This record gives sequence, C-alpha cells and structure tokens, in this order.
Amino acid sequence: MPRDLPILYSFRRCPYAMRARLALHASATAVEHREILLRDKPQAMLTASPKGTVPVLVLPDGRVLEESLAIMLWALRQHDPDNWLADETLALDLIDRCDTRFKPHLDRYKYATRYEDADPREHRAEAARFVRTLDDRLRQGTALLGAADGLADIAIFPFIRQFAHTDRDWFAAQDWPAAHRWLDRHLQSDRFAAIMQKHPVWTPPLDRAPDK
Repeated sequence: MPRDLPILYSFRRCPYAMRARLALHASATAVEHREILLRDKPQAMLTASPKGTVPVLVLPDGRVLEESLAIMLWALRQHDPDNWLADETLALDLIDRCDTRFKPHLDRYKYATRYEDADPREHRAEAARFVRTLDDRLRQGTALLGAADGLADIAIFPFIRQFAHTDRDWFAAQDWPAAHRWLDRHLQSDRFAAIMQKHPVWTPPLDRAPDK
C-alpha cells in the first residue's frame, strides 16, 4: 500500500464513520482503509488519536483528523464534484442540530440500558421532533436544503438510518412521507452500497512498528 495515501480508521456500522466514508467516496479520495473492532482498537489508531473513536484520518503529512465532519470538509475541499459544499453555513447549522440535539435522544432510545433512568419512549418522542422538521423541509424539495443533495443530507442521513432501524415497524408507521422517500433514496444509492462494502479487520504488520 503506497505510503502517500491517507489512512482511514473506520468501523463499518458507525454512522460517524459512514458519513466520513461518503464524503471521501464523493471526492474520489483514495485512502488506506483500516477496519477496526471497537472492542479491540489497534495501538496504531490510539497513538494517532488517543480519544479512541472512529473515524480517524491520518494524512500523509502527519496531521490527524479526529472528527467525522472535519474529514468530510477536508475531503470535499480537495474535490467537490457534486457541489455538496453549497449552502455550507446553513448545512453546518442543521448538522449541529442533528449532532447536539437529535443524537443524544437517539442514543438514549437505542441504547437505553446504558443510561440511568432513560425512558426510551420519551427519547424516541424527542428524537422524532427532529425527524418531523426534516420531513417538513423535504416536502419543499428532494433534499434538505433544496433540490440537490448536499453536506447536510450526507452528514445527517446515517443517523436517521440508525433511528429508523431501531424499530423499523414503528418508524415505517410514522406520517413522514417525504423523510421516508429521502431515507430510502439514500439507502438504495450506489454510493451507499459502495461505502458499506465489508473489509477484513485490519491487523498491523509484524515487520514494522505501528504508525506514528
């Protein structure tokens, strides 16, 4: 594997890693993909990023991008053929609402046993408020900020997917026709299929030290 490629530490089912991979794919950025197990994180990744979460992108110049949105922006600023960075300011505001307001409720709905006194139904109801706002937007256009997909759609979609898959029957029964169409379109896209291909778990070569 050429050493001038960025190294991506990823976990296939993590929504943060999904959105990073989507942007890397859209920007045609080649990377050395290192699939990890969250329960057995490689020392090379922890050396690069001690916080121990994915995704992590180690650039050839030694810089380390430790947040999914930073990886998305870096990739798309290199090459943005689909113009995903149009309306970037509005997109970042909507993404922030997803990450700081919706995601905590999603976690307490999907993983209620991990949180003391979390009522999953209450958190599902709070998370649903955000999805309703997306449905309202999508009734006005096919994408969250107009007619064409952009940064907001790609950054938010993996989390709505996770919400929907927590209880598929309940989600399907909700009166969110535009959000359902939007989600289905992304789930069925060639790009999503490409970034969800399975990779073997990466193990460090025995003949060299872990990457710094």
